[in-house]
Amino acid sequence: MRKSKPKKRILLPDPKFKDVMVTRFVNDLMVDGKKNLSYQIFYDALEIIGNKMKENELSPLDIWKKAVVNVTPQVEVRSRRVGGATFQIPQEIRDSRKLSMSIKAMISFSRKRSGRSMAEKLAAEIMAGYNEEGGAFKRKEDTHRMAEANKAFSHFRF
Repeated sequence: MRKSKPKKRILLPDPKFKDVMVTRFVNDLMVDGKKNLSYQIFYDALEIIGNKMKENELSPLDIWKKAVVNVTPQVEVRSRRVGGATFQIPQEIRDSRKLSMSIKAMISFSRKRSGRSMAEKLAAEIMAGYNEEGGAFKRKEDTHRMAEANKAFSHFRF
């Protein structure tokens, strides 16, 4: 890159839980600049989780955080051309990218789910991630499996 690195934007914490991670999630959930609607969807999803998982001693926010941790990949494969052949090279992921990958996977798989409202679909995906199942968790497992299969090419790292 010729220019200097861009400055990191400072996110404000969300109004209900005072958590910056919630704001990041809501920003990725947002469509067409409708931030209040995405906050409402997120808070409704947490409410649904609280109703469905009453026997669990954790709060709905803690369940969501555990679900995000469960679907967060540790390694990814990147393509690299070496001598005319393209190799999939496993690499560790930096923390900010890990979080964004897990959030985006959770949101995209919740959009694909069947259900009435987005809040219900998101709640179902969060509960699935908490229980180590569902689409986002499967994507993490597939990524790790691919990295394990291509471990032999790790000496080509760039």
